[in-house]
Amino acid sequence: MPRSSVPSVLAAAALPVLAALAGAAPAAVAPVPVPPPPALPAHSFVLLDFNTGQVLAQKNADDKLPMASLTKLMTAYIVFSALKNGQLTLDTPVTISKAAWRTGGSRMFLNPGSQVSVLNLLKGMIVESGNDATVALAQKVGGTQAGFVTLMNDYARRLGLNSTHYEDVDGLPKPDHFTTARDLATLAADIIRDFPQYYFIFKIKKFTWDHITQRNRVSLLWTDPSVDGMKTGFTDAAGYCMVTSAERSGMRVVSVVLGAPSWNGRVQDSEALINYGFNFYENENVASARAIVARPRVFKSADGTAAVGPAQAIVLTVPRGPDATLSTRIVWNHWPLEAPLAAGAAVGTLIVTNGAGQQVVSAPLVTLGPVPEGSLFTRLADDVRLWF
Repeated sequence: MPRSSVPSVLAAAALPVLAALAGAAPAAVAPVPVPPPPALPAHSFVLLDFNTGQVLAQKNADDKLPMASLTKLMTAYIVFSALKNGQLTLDTPVTISKAAWRTGGSRMFLNPGSQVSVLNLLKGMIVESGNDATVALAQKVGGTQAGFVTLMNDYARRLGLNSTHYEDVDGLPKPDHFTTARDLATLAADIIRDFPQYYFIFKIKKFTWDHITQRNRVSLLWTDPSVDGMKTGFTDAAGYCMVTSAERSGMRVVSVVLGAPSWNGRVQDSEALINYGFNFYENENVASARAIVARPRVFKSADGTAAVGPAQAIVLTVPRGPDATLSTRIVWNHWPLEAPLAAGAAVGTLIVTNGAGQQVVSAPLVTLGPVPEGSLFTRLADDVRLWF
């Protein structure tokens, strides 16, 4: 049920469209309290609403910590980028080096000198956490492991992961190899958003290579149907770690757990965070991308009005229940509006406030099509109207 109400705006012509978008104001009800996030034993955690970027729960979210095999999320991001820009295809064969074959820790069990497709190596890296597959992919994309690590740190800066530094491609312990729960949540969301065509690999429950079948270590894939990835990690220094993503009724959350005391602990902490997010929060779609939210008067135009809306969808995270009333209003960049206006011209801002009158988001409004000038008579008549 829509929960937005619409106060007055600067242009009367905008009122009918906004009112239809928002619906009638709901009756006042008693607030539904949101409990505090669960107290979990993991050293650090973050729960992120993917659609809005809002952090719903956190603990020590900015502590710099070892990341173990969660390192492979960045390795995956860079390989996905190489696929997207045509440097590789999923069928590209990769020759397995002796360095990849000798890599310790968890393995896909590759044979030196053999050729394996990028797709199978990605499955080996993501599903089986194979360090050998990870090194093979890094050598293919970066030339050397050192070259690939340089790429990893370049991408970290580019993605705004300012508290992350890489020293290897697979997460085996190094003294200056660290990240934060907040940075990992950002990276996980970037993977889901930027590479939906490859995200299916994170959902694979088990993978067989050379007659050896290994199960995905994200055990919630079997127990929670809303979970569709992502990655686990463990070293003595990092403890038990897991990044998980889940989607229910169009709302997606990303949880990051670092330094849990046990295998079961990271699973239980991740499950508790995911359930907390879905049980107590939901997404409110204020306006879809390019939806008409106003038809303001445009002087000197052929049609007299313009269709105006946000270029991107406006989605908020709000507590579940009927108490989180939202209100919208428009502030025009200048008034009155005059033709001609190009399609996509920024003409105003949609401001959304909560029931306490606090602004929760603002979004630019643009013309959804060109607004050409009207006839000479229309322009002269509007000149007179504007004069008075």
